Amino acid sequence: MGVFEVFTDYNHEQVVFCQDKVSGLKAIIAIHSTALGPSLGGTRMWQYANDDEALVDALRLSKGMTYKAAVAGLNLGGGKAVIIGNSATQKNELLFRTFGKFVEGLAGRYITAEDVGTSVRDMEYVRMETTYVTGISQTLGGSGDPSPVTGYGVYVGMKACANEMWGNDSLKNKKIVVQGAGKVASYLCEHLDSESAEIYVCDINEDRIKELASRVKVNVINPEEVYEIEADIFSPNALGAIINDETIDRIKAPIIAGGANNQLKDEKKHGKILMDKGVLYAPDYVINAGGLINVANELEGYIRDRALAQAESIYSVLKNIFKTSKEENIPTFEASNKIAEDRIKNISGLNRIYSGKSEFSGKFNHFFRR
Repeated sequence: MGVFEVFTDYNHEQVVFCQDKVSGLKAIIAIHSTALGPSLGGTRMWQYANDDEALVDALRLSKGMTYKAAVAGLNLGGGKAVIIGNSATQKNELLFRTFGKFVEGLAGRYITAEDVGTSVRDMEYVRMETTYVTGISQTLGGSGDPSPVTGYGVYVGMKACANEMWGNDSLKNKKIVVQGAGKVASYLCEHLDSESAEIYVCDINEDRIKELASRVKVNVINPEEVYEIEADIFSPNALGAIINDETIDRIKAPIIAGGANNQLKDEKKHGKILMDKGVLYAPDYVINAGGLINVANELEGYIRDRALAQAESIYSVLKNIFKTSKEENIPTFEASNKIAEDRIKNISGLNRIYSGKSEFSGKFNHFFRR
């Protein structure tokens, strides 16, 4: 398949290939849509098997960011960048400052942030060359780690699911299986514990489990058991594609609500199976939108309480998705996509493509739906 055929398949506006011999930078910036505003999405650093794999990842992830921003009510588009390399051995200041120059060259059409394999410190290097970066430290006016807001958003979304399933959003005494004990899952567990939920958690990293168990009342289980435990809610917060042909019939919970990305291995196939089984699935890019909401807040001047308050909108967004799903008899992921696409279609005519700093400046106060 030719390069432009790939772009057309994902319906992207622009893809930029970045290379610099001195720094060793090889990166791809994918701008899926600026229909609602400038594209925002993190920069992932990963040792891809080949360039084609990196390109497809950038295209797939940036398209997902368009939908995430649209359904969350943000006046932002979808973008993503990937840096091809080993994040454990190839990171340095020159690499990220060089990448920052490429971001600056897009004049505001793409705003970057941290992602898998990159950190707040890396974004601070990027910021030395461009203002179009979020996810920087609080000392520099940024938001720092977005995990607290992401975790809170997952918790709020879980309560929306409980309300939809049982008519009451209380999670007290609900048996919740949490897969993963990373940052987002840890903050989620803190909120669940404060509501006296019965938490079962697993992670392949024993240190993470020990740290979490030292602060929060949890029942530690083996990762192999995670699909076998009967529960009220199953919460994936680690790997993607964990709802697949091998696991879908093993999950013993009427609700699936977690912060992991790309939980459905085959969106159409497995989303339909869950609906037919009567399992309520919270679309991952909706329930984990707190991270995007958090970094987007930096564009207006970061205030943590405001970011948390805006993350609470995930509750009403999910309830609207569930309503559409029932009325049109379609899976929740399809209802979510439809709501996002309708908003993009309705609003896109109001916004011009951002082509320079003069257009971009002064728009920070319009990134959130009022």
